[in-house]
Amino acid sequence: MNMRNQWPVLPVVAGLASGLLTGCGSESGDSGGTGSSVVMGMSDDVLATDPASGYDPGSWLLFNNVFQSLLSFPNGGTEPEPEAAKSCDFTDTSTKVYTCTLKDGLKFSNGDSLTSEDVKFSFDRMLKINDAAGPAIMFPMLDKVEAPDEKTVVFRLKVPDATFPSKVASGAGSIVDHTQYDADGLRKDGKAVGSGPYKLDSFGDDKAVFSVNENYKGNADVKNSGVTLKFFHGDQSALKKALLGDKIDIAYRGLSAGDIADIQNADNNSKVEVVEGSSAEVQHLVFNMDDPVAGKLGVRKAIAYLIDRDALIKDVYQGTATPLYSIIPAGIAGHNTAFFDTYGSSPSPAKAAAALKSEGITGKVKLTLWSTPSRYGPATDQELKAIAKQLNASGLFDADVKSVAFDQYEKDVAKGKYGVYVKGWVPDYPDADNFTSPFFGQGNVLSNNYSNSTITGTLIPRTAAESDRAATDNDYDRLQDIVADQLPVLPVWQAKQYAVTREGVYGLEYCLDASTVFRFWELSKD
Repeated sequence: MNMRNQWPVLPVVAGLASGLLTGCGSESGDSGGTGSSVVMGMSDDVLATDPASGYDPGSWLLFNNVFQSLLSFPNGGTEPEPEAAKSCDFTDTSTKVYTCTLKDGLKFSNGDSLTSEDVKFSFDRMLKINDAAGPAIMFPMLDKVEAPDEKTVVFRLKVPDATFPSKVASGAGSIVDHTQYDADGLRKDGKAVGSGPYKLDSFGDDKAVFSVNENYKGNADVKNSGVTLKFFHGDQSALKKALLGDKIDIAYRGLSAGDIADIQNADNNSKVEVVEGSSAEVQHLVFNMDDPVAGKLGVRKAIAYLIDRDALIKDVYQGTATPLYSIIPAGIAGHNTAFFDTYGSSPSPAKAAAALKSEGITGKVKLTLWSTPSRYGPATDQELKAIAKQLNASGLFDADVKSVAFDQYEKDVAKGKYGVYVKGWVPDYPDADNFTSPFFGQGNVLSNNYSNSTITGTLIPRTAAESDRAATDNDYDRLQDIVADQLPVLPVWQAKQYAVTREGVYGLEYCLDASTVFRFWELSKD
């Protein structure tokens, strides 16, 4: 996402060690066509039903199933394809005019026709409301939207942006019925009117109920008669108990690595299966460049030389993530291993000591690592304590950890109160731009006082304007190398995705990929 002003509400989707992978989801199954309804539990909340506001994984899960966008990401794909649109293309040579033609016969779940007026209204409304917890921040490049006729939508951009189609394909591109939403304010009744595969029948504190939208016209082939989404509000033990007690069919987002192991070893092991998918979710340590301690390059380099990612993955995450050595994760075009190349994978106290000595530091460095207990995963506090222990074991640091509730944490980060702190990121679309512009572009979301004129003035604008995404590799290599050299952040790990299912539930392999789109319509149950 392009330069948003706050970090999204995105807890960690930890993955599953490969040894725990079972057969569920690898079957295709005509049995999925029975039309049974599916009950899914997750620890995340859905913070909004109005797409002009929601900017968290729970809300986007709802948007991706209730609303259509002009484009969507296919199963396992990273290139958007037409969804509500029949076609979309840049219609100039500078990637500044993007034109879409709608499919015939589109309708919302209430029977209203969907036309270009609704598309224009949806984007205009989102930008006008500009909700602090919403996705408008993704579209600083959007100048205006035109609807010259019922089937045509024209987006005029202020600057070239070849990633604009991916932004349109995300939850931020959700199309709402212009007769059902206020142009100036958010909908507050917990209801939603969209044209996606599902209707939102009810939404409450403990669950949301979805039924199939008979008016839907798009790419999804719905394989169930509806989905009930139960909310566990961060209560991991309750989510686990509900799965083992046959109260839900699927547990998604929120089970810890320990929970996974317990489920695998339970007496009813044969009735529970774990499905692993790919993920581009990442976690970084962030350094405040104006901090009197973390602002010193030698201190940051010493930390980079001492961190043992393999030990963290083994001891804290039990194999449910992989070490990350760059700001662009593996599986995303443009990824390199700049931090591995610069600092290695094994701790080097000698190199760390030399880095500190270059700053004139000879005594132990007193340092606090700031954490927040659950927003970026249930093991975040444990992870940072392990990192502090690694630093202290070198004899070069006197590090401790302080954990702060998320609301206060975000306020303190914005005020520059912390020297070293943790941030997690789940991408809005699977492109290297979404791992660079938000972090290092103008007005970046890290609040760490870092800027680099080569990155902001040359590399980000040039990569954004390049329609041939493969042609951006050299620029992204250079950007990643600059970040590894200057160390405003230190990548730690990349997650895997998982879901745990009851026996006889299929289709999960089509819901867990780098697009971060969880496709209700792929789920089926015997």
